[in-house]
Amino acid sequence: MERETKRISDSKMEHIYQVRPEHLNPAGRLFGGKLMEWIDEIAAFVAMRHSGGSVTTASVDNLRFIRGAYQNDLIVLTARITYVGTSSMEVRVDTYIEDFQGIRKPINRAYLTLVAVDSQGVPRQVPFILLETESERAEWEAAEKRKELRIQRKREGF
Repeated sequence: MERETKRISDSKMEHIYQVRPEHLNPAGRLFGGKLMEWIDEIAAFVAMRHSGGSVTTASVDNLRFIRGAYQNDLIVLTARITYVGTSSMEVRVDTYIEDFQGIRKPINRAYLTLVAVDSQGVPRQVPFILLETESERAEWEAAEKRKELRIQRKREGF
């Protein structure tokens, strides 16, 4: 059976949150764990949309906090597939603060690996992705390098 192919744009998503008092840490900034939750959630939605079913998060790479966010800030998360294996997908999530003029400042970038699973939790095949732009091809190549680093870290016990 031939493997389905999808475009990256088919599963790309954007979500907006407003930082509320319950999202703040004792220092008055957005709690990092809350942002991690939002990142994991949107990555899962992108992977579910791409794979057409359930997924589970396998790893999070390069979660880097660039600047803080504060109460009432608008937080914009954009997510897209960057790489697929047989059952795994890498999703890039960029997080921004957006002001009321629509100007975005980056606060975080993360790469997550998710695995498509069936109803018994067994990995299942995902569609290929069609690389349509130079940017998509460059992201795929960088994802291959990140995959090799994950494999190396696993061999070393990390």
